[in-house]
Amino acid sequence: MSAPVAVPVVRDAVVVGGGPAGLAAATWLARYRRDVVLVDAGEQRARPVEWSHGYLGRDPQRPLDLIAIARTQLLGYSTTSDIVGSVVSARRDGEHFVLELDDGRELTTLRVVLATGVVDACPDIDGFAEHYGASAFHCPACDGYDAQDRDVVAYGWDERLVGFAASLLNWARSVTVLTGGHRFAGDEACQDVLSRHDIEVVETPAVRMLGSRGELTGIELADGRVVPAELLFFSVDHTPRADLARALGCRIDDEGYVEIDGNGATSVEGVYAAGDLVPGLQLVQVAAAQGTAAGIAAARSLHGTEGSPLSPPPAPDAPREVDAARP
Repeated sequence: MSAPVAVPVVRDAVVVGGGPAGLAAATWLARYRRDVVLVDAGEQRARPVEWSHGYLGRDPQRPLDLIAIARTQLLGYSTTSDIVGSVVSARRDGEHFVLELDDGRELTTLRVVLATGVVDACPDIDGFAEHYGASAFHCPACDGYDAQDRDVVAYGWDERLVGFAASLLNWARSVTVLTGGHRFAGDEACQDVLSRHDIEVVETPAVRMLGSRGELTGIELADGRVVPAELLFFSVDHTPRADLARALGCRIDDEGYVEIDGNGATSVEGVYAAGDLVPGLQLVQVAAAQGTAAGIAAARSLHGTEGSPLSPPPAPDAPREVDAARP
């Protein structure tokens, strides 16, 4: 007699990505007593960043401490579990979604929350890795406050750098644009804006960041010149990790971000997205808020549904116009 074929457990939700957005989504799914699996490879964008700012009640904070605390608290809920790894493919199978992990296992789930973030292209300068997250940053809104009365370099070469560099003058004493040897792609109007704000554009390749971590003193150029700089902000390129969203058929905007509604729902029923993967401000507090909205929406979409056997029995169905998040 042949052995019975194992039937996979259908989970209520799988959250892909363990940054602030994914952790918030998973936490709120757990608070609705849903069986939720968090899959995370530990590749958060903020890994090198020593401090993040502006989070209400936690300013400043160490990003990896926030993630570690949130993950520990998430796993305190009885219906949660986590997997260290990556989701390499995703497909719809009738009413379910099937996610393949990098170790060959598959997860079958009723709902998916994508919080896979973006990948930054970083400057090709000797010493950059040592300074990244201490005196080299990608976000003026996040770290520009620390540029007060300091000499700053804005690194990049496309026309978007104009607004990026000019915004740093909210804090910095001076801003110099380094293009890394590329020809600046901005037109005459862009050049005029930079000139009007006394922002010099230097197209000589940058070869080395000088000083120790957190104590940047300047950027050495290929011709031997040193541009004084205590901080470097870069805007080269960043690519949303949207492969899974594309595989599931989610609508993607012209810049590669996953389109969502106000509750984090994508164009594919049952799939939600949050954090840097979606359009808008890329701030930790925004990511956490979007994750909260997506997690609650995913949980409420399962109201009255017989879900995972690992979850408590579902509540009775209720009219859709009832909003449990409001008094």
